[in-house]
Amino acid sequence: MAERNVLGGELQECGTDPLTGFTRSGRCEVTPDDTGTHGVCTVLTADFLEHQRELGNDLVTPRPQWQFPGLAPGDRWCVVALRWLQSAQAGRGAPVLLASTHEAVLQVVPLALLRRYAVDVPEDASGLTD
Repeated sequence: MAERNVLGGELQECGTDPLTGFTRSGRCEVTPDDTGTHGVCTVLTADFLEHQRELGNDLVTPRPQWQFPGLAPGDRWCVVALRWLQSAQAGRGAPVLLASTHEAVLQVVPLALLRRYAVDVPEDASGLTD
């Protein structure tokens, strides 16, 4: 059975450049090994990346040992549900692609909050700075 998104449909791709997902499939799949629930498909902004760094979650520095390229504003990335929630509660959440966000996230983040950050993503999202 296909994995489901927060809207109840089939989980859609989040991003392939850089290749995202806990399993590096391009989708925010949540597996039993994914204890952090890397299920929120976001379009990263400079403010979100900075807030995550302030929380001790450096998403900018490459970590080759984890197949982690380091991220920049405009990248699409599957982030940990609790980390995204922390930023959203601080008013610094990154935009979310609901069709690409795994249903397991709903155990941590209310759908109403995800909907407030929902976006349609432009083809070139590199200009997102807020």
